[in-house]
Amino acid sequence: MSEDGAAGRYAEVTAEILSRTPETDIDPRLDRVRTLLDLLGDPHRNFRVIHVTGTNGKTSTARMIDAIMRARGLRTGRYTSPHLRTVRERIVIDGEPVSQERFVEIYDDIRPYIEMADSMNDAPLSFFEILTVMAYAVFADTPVDIAVVEVGMGGRWDATNVVDGDVAVVTPIGIDHTEYLPDTVEGIADEKAGIIKPDSIAVVAQQPVAAAEALLRNAAEVGARVAREGLEFGVLSREVAVGGQQIAVKGLTGSYDGLFLPLFGAHQAGNAAVAIAAAEAFAATGEDAAGLDPAIVSEALAGVDSPGRLDVVRTSPTVVADAAHNPAGMIATAAAVEEAFGFSRLVGVVAIMADKDVEGILDPLEPLLDEIVVTRNSSPRSLEPEDLAALAVRVFGEDRVHVAPRLDDALDLAVGLAEESGEFGGTGVLVTGSVITAGDAVHLLRGAGE
Repeated sequence: MSEDGAAGRYAEVTAEILSRTPETDIDPRLDRVRTLLDLLGDPHRNFRVIHVTGTNGKTSTARMIDAIMRARGLRTGRYTSPHLRTVRERIVIDGEPVSQERFVEIYDDIRPYIEMADSMNDAPLSFFEILTVMAYAVFADTPVDIAVVEVGMGGRWDATNVVDGDVAVVTPIGIDHTEYLPDTVEGIADEKAGIIKPDSIAVVAQQPVAAAEALLRNAAEVGARVAREGLEFGVLSREVAVGGQQIAVKGLTGSYDGLFLPLFGAHQAGNAAVAIAAAEAFAATGEDAAGLDPAIVSEALAGVDSPGRLDVVRTSPTVVADAAHNPAGMIATAAAVEEAFGFSRLVGVVAIMADKDVEGILDPLEPLLDEIVVTRNSSPRSLEPEDLAALAVRVFGEDRVHVAPRLDDALDLAVGLAEESGEFGGTGVLVTGSVITAGDAVHLLRGAGE
C-alpha cells in the first residue's frame, strides 16, 4: 500500500472507531470487553500489569513508571487516556506511540471478532472499549514484559479492569465526573479501589482522610498489601531548578537523592515518588526484591516528559498549556505556575467542559491571572464562551474577562494582552481548563499530530 493509501486507511479506521459510543457515555459493565477478549484468546493474560487510577496525575505517573521500567531493561506497553493530538498516543510500546500501520493492522486483525462480540451483546462495544482491547492485543503480540495501564474513569467498572495488576496505583482522589461516579471522595475511592486485586500491592498517594480509609478498607478485604505516601514512602525534599525541579525521595526499599525531574510543581514531585514506589513494589513481586538502582531511577526521571502538563509550547511571550480540568487539579497547577515561572503579568486562556464544576476550576486562577480570555475547545461538550464568561465574571469581575469565539482567536488576544505591559521576558499566557483545551493549544502552536 502507498504512503497516501496507508494514511487514508488509518483515517478510515480512526473514523470508524470514533463513530462508536464515545468514552464520555459510560455504561458501567465489563461483559462486552470480556466477550471480545475471550474471542481473541484472552491476550490480556499474557503480560504483567501495573494498573493506575486516581482523579489527578494518572497520566504523568504512568509515564514515569513506564520510563523507570524501560530504564531497567524491560519492554513496556503503556495505555493512557485521553490523547492530546492523536489517538495513537494512547497505545505506546517502549515509549513510542504505535505507528499508523500497526494501529490499522491490529484493528483489521480483531475487527471480525468485534463484529461477533457486538452481535453477542445487547449493545455494541464503545470507542474506549475497542481501544482498550486493541492495546491489550498489541501488548500481547509485541510481546511486552510489563504494561502500565491507566484507568479511563473510576476503576471497578472501567473497561481496563479485566486485568489483574501486580501493583495497583491510586493517585490523589478528588471530586470529578459526578455524573457517573459518586459525589463524595469516599464513594469515589470505593469505586477506584476496584482495581486493587487479591495478593497485589496497592501504592497509594496522599489522600483525603475519607478516601484513604476507603482504600485501606478495600485493600484489606481482598488481602492486598498497602504502601502509603507520607508513611512508607514520599518526597523528602524538593527545590526549583532550571527546567524543572531537584527532588529527593524515600522509597520502599531505598533512598534516591539528587533526582532531576523536568516537570514543574509539588504535585509532579509527588507523582514521581508514587512512580518510584510502584516500580519498587513491582520489582518486589519478582526476583529483584533488593530494589532499584538509584542511577537507573535518576536516568529515567531526567528523561521523562508529560505533554500538556505545564507544557511550554511557545516563548516570547511564554505560552504554557496545562490539562487541569477539575478544582483539585487547578489548585495544583496554579501553585506550580506561581512557583516555577514567576510571571510579572499572566493572561489565561480558558475553555472548560459544560459538565464540570466551572466556578471551582476558575477560583484558583483568580489570584494568579491578571486577565482571562474565555473561549471554547474542539469538543462538542465545551461550554459556550458566553456562558463561561458569565461564570467568569462572578469570579474575576467584568473588567478582567474577555471573550473569543475560537481558541486561535483567544490565543491571539491573550498574547496581545500579555504584551501590553511592555515588559520583556516576564509575561505569559496559561492555556487550561481541559485536556482537550491543552491538546488544541499544542496542535495550534506546535503543528498537527498526524
